[in-house]
Amino acid sequence: MKSCLIVDDSVVIRKLVREIMQGLGYECREAENGEVALTRSKEALPDLIMLDWNMPVMTGIEFLRTLRAMENGGLPTVFFCTTEHDMAHIQEALAAGVNDFIMKPFDKEIVKDKLESHGLWQED
Repeated sequence: MKSCLIVDDSVVIRKLVREIMQGLGYECREAENGEVALTRSKEALPDLIMLDWNMPVMTGIEFLRTLRAMENGGLPTVFFCTTEHDMAHIQEALAAGVNDFIMKPFDKEIVKDKLESHGLWQED
């Protein structure tokens, strides 16, 4: 079973993403900020990280840069799930190693399409 780390400071968003990802066959863990996400990633590197940009303690972009610098930190696929979609944020995230973006608000179909395009989900 593929694993997903959901990183968002909103309990509601984490719950929504968990429901979507579990419905697509993923085992999920959660983190409320980038610092907690780093701890979770060191415990067990997930296959996929659904990452918010704006969080307290450690932002999503700070987490991404730190993750990518870690041993095997280039392995997880990382999707920014965010409202930040201006060109400066996109370029910064791409330079830091993000794989793709999912703009908030989103639904199961959008997530499924992104997963399919990265080879992380397929219809049985």
